[in-house]
Amino acid sequence: MARTLRPTEGKFMERGVMVKPTCPFCGMLLKKPEPVPSSDMPLGTCSCGAVYACEVTGHNLGSAMIEALVHACHGDWDCAWELTPDQDYVDQQVKTYDLETHHIIPGGVYEGRRISGVLYFIRLNEATAIKAPPEPTVPCPVQAPACKIPRRSSAKQEVEALVGRYDLKALLEMAAEDHRIIRDLKRLLYSADKLLRWRAAEALGKAAAVVALKNPTAVSKLIQGLFSSVSDTAASSWGSVDAIGEIIGSVPDRFSGFIPQLVQLSTDPARLPEVLRAMAKIGETRPDLLRRFSYPMIPLLRNPDSEVRGYAVILLGLLHAHEAKEDMARLKDDRTAIDIYRNGQIEKTTLDQVAVESLAKL
Repeated sequence: MARTLRPTEGKFMERGVMVKPTCPFCGMLLKKPEPVPSSDMPLGTCSCGAVYACEVTGHNLGSAMIEALVHACHGDWDCAWELTPDQDYVDQQVKTYDLETHHIIPGGVYEGRRISGVLYFIRLNEATAIKAPPEPTVPCPVQAPACKIPRRSSAKQEVEALVGRYDLKALLEMAAEDHRIIRDLKRLLYSADKLLRWRAAEALGKAAAVVALKNPTAVSKLIQGLFSSVSDTAASSWGSVDAIGEIIGSVPDRFSGFIPQLVQLSTDPARLPEVLRAMAKIGETRPDLLRRFSYPMIPLLRNPDSEVRGYAVILLGLLHAHEAKEDMARLKDDRTAIDIYRNGQIEKTTLDQVAVESLAKL
């Protein structure tokens, strides 16, 4: 497996040293990634079949992964979202890439500029590549009844703008007309902007409820894909878990079967705040589905992580867990700050305020 270049990898890699970028899969020199009208990032293709997206800041790796996946599927979003890491494709990253000079800058600084770009590589496994749709060369004739209705090139930008404005009504109207909006919303789960990410998760949950009326299978596959992305290290810190909670909370009667899989994620301490947030979303609409988990949640009120304590007390309040009242009351003296997402906004509050609100629900 090709290794990722790092700024401090050796004493010889001093500031100013430049290295020509090569493919981590085959070692061949790479062409400079070029802008593509349908993508938000410059893209490239290696002669070995691997594709790559350039993320110039190094902060939006989730978006880079999606752009590369879609590029590998020749722009077919349906194909891209059905792929599973390792089973269908492998990925690699080459760090400290400078798009301006088309070189790797191992020291991370070049001519006074901080270099933090990343080339995100995707290579489809052979069987998957065979199944991927061929790159279109002839436009689909309008009169052909079997043709798929093309997306407007501005669709992704329009969806992002609506999420940014928190215009859920317009998004749900779009979902009723075109189920493919869920793919545009899923892309926003990897935004570096926390508020945009949480709004996208909420919108995805509500849009999924609309789509499920006619195509529940698509939503089931969406949830399965979100669980797969949780296990993908490239996407591990983004909004998939929140989205799972929003979807189940929006359509609990149909998708509550995924709850045990969601709860299982709580065994990872790093995932715990996200899982508790997701469970709270389900608890808002169907607390009865989570009631059996209330006792294991009580010790979390003493967790050293303030987010865990905060989301745990919110969840226990929603579950009307009277057995946790005494432990919840102890948090009335805890003035640690915490961010809570409500009604499309991030509210800055404290644990004591959250505890008082939750105790009032008992």
